[in-house]
Amino acid sequence: MKIAGSVVFVTGASRGLGLAFARLALAQGASKVYAGVRNPAGFNVPGIIPIKIDVTDEVSVIAAAKECQDTTILVNNAGIGSLSKGALAPDMIGLSKHLMDTNYYGIVRTAQAFAPVLAASDQSAMINVLSDVTWLSIPMLAAYAASKSAAWSLTNALRLELKAQNTHVLALHVGFVDTDLVKDFNVPKSSPEDVVHEVYAGLEAGKYEVLADEGTRHIKSTLSLEDAIYFNPPLPD
Repeated sequence: MKIAGSVVFVTGASRGLGLAFARLALAQGASKVYAGVRNPAGFNVPGIIPIKIDVTDEVSVIAAAKECQDTTILVNNAGIGSLSKGALAPDMIGLSKHLMDTNYYGIVRTAQAFAPVLAASDQSAMINVLSDVTWLSIPMLAAYAASKSAAWSLTNALRLELKAQNTHVLALHVGFVDTDLVKDFNVPKSSPEDVVHEVYAGLEAGKYEVLADEGTRHIKSTLSLEDAIYFNPPLPD
């Protein structure tokens, strides 16, 4: 699946990683790029078309899919994150529901709405932005990690189901990316542009999964070991 000549729709594209997906698609020769944003009036990036979408609102998602019937690559980037005091914190259930609505159900909604659109092309693709916490959860990220693990499971099912319509499904797993979301975290961060370059190269190479940083690759490499890293991960101070 080539980026050049494709029509790309990116959710959560107002800034950060989503905007990097949109900009690089345009730079790599996409014939059209849609930026899915909550407020199109506040978006002004030359060459990129803003489309109103809120992935927590089914009506909004269906309307966006109807408006963008020529989409051939869907990037499910919209996501939110939040810390809690732990897996037993009083707000765990409420926070989990809040994060799942965007990070998991958001992908369900967009996949349902856009799958028929993608099926209209001889070749199409769906890219789902996940995380290294898919496989490694710590107490303060328990709710967020659960939402990303659920999204990974969904992604694997979508890959099998959409294969019949020649829609290639790729999962991006990555740790901290240098965006506003984690600006206050003093940890190593990947450049959004570097991550997107790797994802688009992976898509063109036919990969099912992109592990976009060394930390994520290390986590995945331990999963089948007796001392897998998720048993005793390094915890923040």
